[in-house]
Amino acid sequence: MIPLADLGPIAQLRAGRLPRRLPQLFLGLWLYGVSVAVMVRGDLGASPWDVLHTGLIRHVPLTLGQAVIAMGLLLLLLWIPLREKPGMGTVANAIVIGLSTDVTLALLERPDALLPRVGLMLGGILLCALATAVYIGAQLGRGPRDGLMTGLHRRTGLSIRLVRTALEITVVLVGVLLGGRLGVGTVLFALTIGPITQALLPRFIVALPQRDVSADGARRPRSASAR
Repeated sequence: MIPLADLGPIAQLRAGRLPRRLPQLFLGLWLYGVSVAVMVRGDLGASPWDVLHTGLIRHVPLTLGQAVIAMGLLLLLLWIPLREKPGMGTVANAIVIGLSTDVTLALLERPDALLPRVGLMLGGILLCALATAVYIGAQLGRGPRDGLMTGLHRRTGLSIRLVRTALEITVVLVGVLLGGRLGVGTVLFALTIGPITQALLPRFIVALPQRDVSADGARRPRSASAR
């Protein structure tokens, strides 16, 4: 599998292949927002973070997409003490997913029958995994929630798995207390999204040119010994 590069925000843009990577980034983010709306319309349980978002909008005058954006921007503020560096994909993630969610919700109604709702739930999970693989594969920065996870991992020394599990349990509990949409879809999402995304990711990682990139983003050709 092509490895994911660990680049700063400037280096991400200077790493090349932007005509391929930028459309892939925005396609993945837009599809992610569609997947959020599809699961919500299935009404059999939202993803862990969307349990929080659906609970939040019961108490504040926001649409679901606006709540996604607001939460993403709030999480970016938490990156400051964690010393995480946002990239283009980070900021786009915080905004595009919310816009796509609201557009899709406006176009898609909740079906009454159970079978179509099960189809929306399953389709939403699969689409979310695909969308995640697509936008991560563009290599233009982590999303606000992923950055919070990796930042806490670095600062606390706890494993990624433990930090992610603790975060998702926390947001689900808070979301439930706020009246969010918890259900079988929430559990199925939590159990399957990681393995499905991992299986799809190798197909979408954009290979970056083989050159060393300094911390300030300046490109340097690889030395003969590094080839």
